[in-house]
Amino acid sequence: MQYNFKLGRVVTLGFGSVFTVMVVIGIVSKITTSKLVESNNWVSHTYQVEGDLEDIAKLLVEAETGQRGYILTQKVEYLEPYNTSISKLEQAFDGVNKLIQDNPEQVKRLEQVKQLAKTKMTNLAETIQLTQEGKRQQALSIVLSGKGRQIMDELREKLAEMTEVEDLLLAERQATAKQMAFLADMVSLGGTTIAILFGSLVLFFIAREIVRPINQVASAIASSSNEIAATVEQQERTASQQATSVNETTTTMDELSASAQQSALQAETASNSAQQVLALADQGNQTVTRTLEGMAALSQKVSAVAEQMLRLNEQTKQIGTISGLVSDLANQTNMLALNAAVEAVRAGEQGKGFAVVAAEIRKLADQSRKSAEKINGLVTDIQGAISSTVVMTDESAKTADQGAVMTEKTVEVFTNVTDAVNSMVLNIQQISLNANQQAAAVQQILQVMNTLNISAKETASGISQTRVSTHQLNDAAYKLQSVV
Repeated sequence: MQYNFKLGRVVTLGFGSVFTVMVVIGIVSKITTSKLVESNNWVSHTYQVEGDLEDIAKLLVEAETGQRGYILTQKVEYLEPYNTSISKLEQAFDGVNKLIQDNPEQVKRLEQVKQLAKTKMTNLAETIQLTQEGKRQQALSIVLSGKGRQIMDELREKLAEMTEVEDLLLAERQATAKQMAFLADMVSLGGTTIAILFGSLVLFFIAREIVRPINQVASAIASSSNEIAATVEQQERTASQQATSVNETTTTMDELSASAQQSALQAETASNSAQQVLALADQGNQTVTRTLEGMAALSQKVSAVAEQMLRLNEQTKQIGTISGLVSDLANQTNMLALNAAVEAVRAGEQGKGFAVVAAEIRKLADQSRKSAEKINGLVTDIQGAISSTVVMTDESAKTADQGAVMTEKTVEVFTNVTDAVNSMVLNIQQISLNANQQAAAVQQILQVMNTLNISAKETASGISQTRVSTHQLNDAAYKLQSVV
């Protein structure tokens, strides 16, 4: 308690003194800095006044340039500088007037410049008006009279006088700014030197009055913490080894659990796939059976078509035979009609009627013969088509028979596939059941190992925290020794 009271008292007095010195130095530095900123602002103010005065002179020159260009060329575009100067000149005078309100003499001079500028602008406006009215020679006479130049000379003289005054003010203000800058530097350097010296004295006093007892206490703390740290480190190594072993076992069980779950999932997936394959095999078997039935029906229909085509071929042959008989009969009728015509000619007048009948019969016989020939041609074509159809029908029947044989073989293959898939489904379902049981058992073991792992980690963590705290205490003691 004695040391604590002494430490608080010494630190309060020492650092309070340093703080007081720093506050005083800061106040003085702030005052000198404010003066320096004010001086620099006045320097910038003077530069701005001189710049605005120069702008007024430029505007007047530009107005005069625009006036002369318009008088010489009588082109309106030459009046643009003049018009611009009129719009800006008043603003320029107002700006300068605001800046020089602290100097009454400069305000008077500015008023004189303003009156001269007004007179100059009136002179320029008069010559421009005369030129616009067509009195260009009269305007030139006013320009050549020298009145405008005299006004400009007076303006330049007044502006130069104002600029000279501002130059004197500028030199004075720059000197003041330099003095303030030097004073600020001296305050900053001197204050820093004083603060360093005073702080060094305070530190020396604190080191002499406080460091020695603190160093003794720190040595005692360091010795005790080293002994505690050695004991804790031994316990931590034992707990860490146990935690590592349990953690490795838990990791292995995690991998085994993941593998068992994956195996169960794969077995279930394989079972589902086998069920789908079995369903597809059943569908294929049914489809092939229907195809086989369709092929049998097709074969029967093809056979029926072949029989019908054979009967049609026989009937066509009979039609051809009949057509040949009709053709022969027409030829014989034609011969008989020819003979009758000859006999009618021999009979003279009495056989004329018979000759007409014979001629008609002959015509009918010719028509019958031609029709029979056409029928023979059609019958021949039909027989050729029927023959081709019969050949194609035979080939179709053979193809249908071959398809039926292949379909029967396919049915047999699908039946074998269905039996094999059924057997595979049963095996996979048994594997899936075993895998699920194994995964459940591994999961239970994993839960137990996780609980054991958490307990081991908590034990190791507690010992580790104790070791860390002991090391921190030891480090604090060494740091305290090194500081003091």
